[in-house]
Amino acid sequence: MPFDHNDHYHRAVLRQLPRGARRALDVGCGTGTFARRLAGLGPRVDALDSSAEALAAARARSAPPPRGPSYLHADITEHQLPHAHYDFVTCLASLHHVPFATVSRLRETLAPGGVLVVLGCYAERTPADRAVSLAAAPVNAVARLTVAAGERLRGRPRDLVRAPVRRPTVPLAEIRSDAARLLPGSRVRRLLFWRYLLVFRQP
Repeated sequence: MPFDHNDHYHRAVLRQLPRGARRALDVGCGTGTFARRLAGLGPRVDALDSSAEALAAARARSAPPPRGPSYLHADITEHQLPHAHYDFVTCLASLHHVPFATVSRLRETLAPGGVLVVLGCYAERTPADRAVSLAAAPVNAVARLTVAAGERLRGRPRDLVRAPVRRPTVPLAEIRSDAARLLPGSRVRRLLFWRYLLVFRQP
């Protein structure tokens, strides 16, 4: 699909980057588009994914560390993360591949004052979910056509590497409830294109 919903929200995620952040972790980095953008802002970025194919593409497109991200092939539910280490932890459209409680591990790896940001997917269950989806559909169609036309004009090749895709199964109400329990003080905001934004700051 030419219009990538996750890429569309990169700016919203980067606005949460703490000033002076030195170390960052991107969980479920895929082909590294966001990790490279984050590294370009200054932090040393560790980028983790369970797909070897996606990571091979990410490494081929990135400068070597420290200018580019340091990539790691690992499962976030099993990988040993350093305690109180990262100033910024991001998880873009990948948390629904693992139990939501995995956010507890991400919280533990945050340094004091560090920020965790989840750009997540949720399962549509309520009339409000369907109303937002209905509103997003025509905007999404226009965006797809616009991006596709721009790619054709620039002769930009289509990226054939795709990270594994899984449909979300947890509704937004349950995500809010679990976030309040596991990440006290976090904020969860519904976004237009079938996403939510969760922001948590470590005390």
